[in-house]
Amino acid sequence: MKETTSFRENSCSFSGIRPAMADLPYPPVRVCEKNPAYANLLSVDHAGMVSEMTAITQYISNENRLSAELCPLARAILGIAIAEMMHLQKLGELICLLGGNVDFTARYRGGKPRMWTPQYLSNPAGAREMLLADIESEKQAIAQYTAHIKMIEDVFVNAVLKRIIVDEEYHIMLLQGLLEEL
Repeated sequence: MKETTSFRENSCSFSGIRPAMADLPYPPVRVCEKNPAYANLLSVDHAGMVSEMTAITQYISNENRLSAELCPLARAILGIAIAEMMHLQKLGELICLLGGNVDFTARYRGGKPRMWTPQYLSNPAGAREMLLADIESEKQAIAQYTAHIKMIEDVFVNAVLKRIIVDEEYHIMLLQGLLEEL
């Protein structure tokens, strides 16, 4: 076997990364009663075009493409992705408690169910473009959660959604700070 003396390596360490979340507790994951219509609304937040599944995958993709060159930025983005994973998990629990099914299918009102697809992802070329796209995605998520809160009359579900919004607002602040550092 031929010995190689030149190589490329990603030496960015992801040890110790914590979720990028507001330092506030989450309310208990509970519901007033089963409600398939509410489960369907949350399925859109879970696995729709604007969803936690899309956010996680987008952040991981960006982190992968940045880590070799911009390790501190990649570490921050991975922290946001981990927080989004926690949101996905909480939404999944709520969907099950509401009598729905966690199958990565968004059940839009009056529309055909759509399974999550990587076609929902964008592929911005540079770090600045990635951060701008991430900020816009966070704003869209907040708008969607706000609309769903207005449609859901379950204080327990809405408490979790409002707490998720706090994290999404925190992510926007972090992303704007990262953008200023570039």
